Amino acid sequence: MKISTGGSRRTITLLLAGAAVITGLTAACSLDTREGMCMPDEYPVAAIGYAGGGGCVSEGQKPPSGTVRYPAGEVPQYVDDKWDKYWQNHALDAHGHLMKDPNQIRRS
Repeated sequence: MKISTGGSRRTITLLLAGAAVITGLTAACSLDTREGMCMPDEYPVAAIGYAGGGGCVSEGQKPPSGTVRYPAGEVPQYVDDKWDKYWQNHALDAHGHLMKDPNQIRRS
C-alpha cells in the first residue's frame, strides 16, 4: 500500500489558510471601540467653573458663552481617557486657566 504525503500537505495548507482568515477577521473586529467625546467635526469645551461639565462645538465655531476650550495637550478625546478623568475633578476659569480653589469649583 502506497501512502501519499500530498494529502497531508494539502491539509496543513488549508489549516494555515483558515488560521490566516480567522486572524484577519479578528483584526478587523478589533477596531477602536472607544466612545469619542464629540463627533469627528466637533471639539470638546469645558463649562467655566464646573468640574466635569462641558459640551461639544462645531469646528470653526467659537465656544459658546459659559464655556472655554481645554488647554492645549489636555483635551479629552475619549470617554474615560486620561484627560476626561482629570477634568472630572478640576475646572477652568473664564480665561481657560486651572482653578486652584476647590471651594469655587462647582460639580456638574
